[in-house]
Amino acid sequence: MSHDPTSQLAHVRPWRHIERRKSRRIMVGDVPVGGDAPITVQSMTNTPTSDAAATLGQIRRLEEAGADIVRVSCPDADSTAALRTIAREARVPLVADIHFHYRRGIEAAEAGAACLRINPGNIGSPDRVREVIQAARDHGCSMRIGVNAGSLERDLLEKYGEPCPEAMVESALNHARILQDHDFHEFKISVKASDPFLTVAAYQQLAEAIDCPLHLGVTEAGPLRAGTIKSAIGMGSMLWAGIGDTIRVSLAADPVEEVKVGFDILKSLGLRHRGVNIIACPSCARQGFNVIETVGVLEERLAHLTTPMSLSIIGCVVNGPGEALYTDVGFTGGGKGAGMVYLDGKTAHKLANEGMIDHLVGLVEAKAAELDAARARTAALEAAE
Repeated sequence: MSHDPTSQLAHVRPWRHIERRKSRRIMVGDVPVGGDAPITVQSMTNTPTSDAAATLGQIRRLEEAGADIVRVSCPDADSTAALRTIAREARVPLVADIHFHYRRGIEAAEAGAACLRINPGNIGSPDRVREVIQAARDHGCSMRIGVNAGSLERDLLEKYGEPCPEAMVESALNHARILQDHDFHEFKISVKASDPFLTVAAYQQLAEAIDCPLHLGVTEAGPLRAGTIKSAIGMGSMLWAGIGDTIRVSLAADPVEEVKVGFDILKSLGLRHRGVNIIACPSCARQGFNVIETVGVLEERLAHLTTPMSLSIIGCVVNGPGEALYTDVGFTGGGKGAGMVYLDGKTAHKLANEGMIDHLVGLVEAKAAELDAARARTAALEAAE
């Protein structure tokens, strides 16, 4: 069994339990979103979609990082033409990002998009809306209604005076009503703003007003470090309250970083586990080895693992043994150039600092293989029953 503290303590410590909002489930391709499905992590390509090779290359990197769903923008006919090739080759479902041009929505559905990101009220006449909805229905597409504070309808801005939670929620519900009036219910909604306060307030109101899945995001969050912090504060507070069924971290950075941050946010809340969770001290004068350098190398060396497990790297004996009690593999710095290794929370053996990284990588990889084998046996037994 994994000794990850989140998984072990969630059922015995009520303050560790997050009760997720009850939403209905939809499908994005073969990926369930909402209901009791795991919270999915999304990103978006930034290559010209008309360049199928470049876009597929970026999708491959996102797939390797663990993305469950990838969105691609389809601003013109060349993009939707290329989408046919991209969708055929992609291993994850694709969301086609559509703005204003109803024909692009129809073309994207025909090309193999699993979902259309669209605002029904912005694509023209009722007949055009009806055509897009019918194309989605015919080709098994779900939809995402995407409301942004920066592009609210003029009448709502005149009514409320400025972007506010009430205006964003009213916009979302107006768009949802169009789909519902056409008996189309396979949709999710986002109400994003670059201001995390506005974002959180809008989602809180929306969560009470409708039962569809919610796509979380703090839009245009900024560069890697600042955007990560802003996203973690905004989305973290919503996820903590049980709101959210799929997330996208919007960073002015490599899209792969969005996926990494998304999983880290979910991992920190015990909502999703992927890869090695490294617990490490910030280091101080007591450290028995260079903690920061060691953790940096270990993070890189273990990035290929997807097995949920935990590793503690602590510089001295003040907190090291206690942290190691709840991790799969642990190392605590000691004196005279050596420290102590812990396996499954128990003291295992002493280890010299020299050669420590290779040894720990081997232990973690072996533990990951053991956990994978145990899960495979469990799955086989469950399938046989």
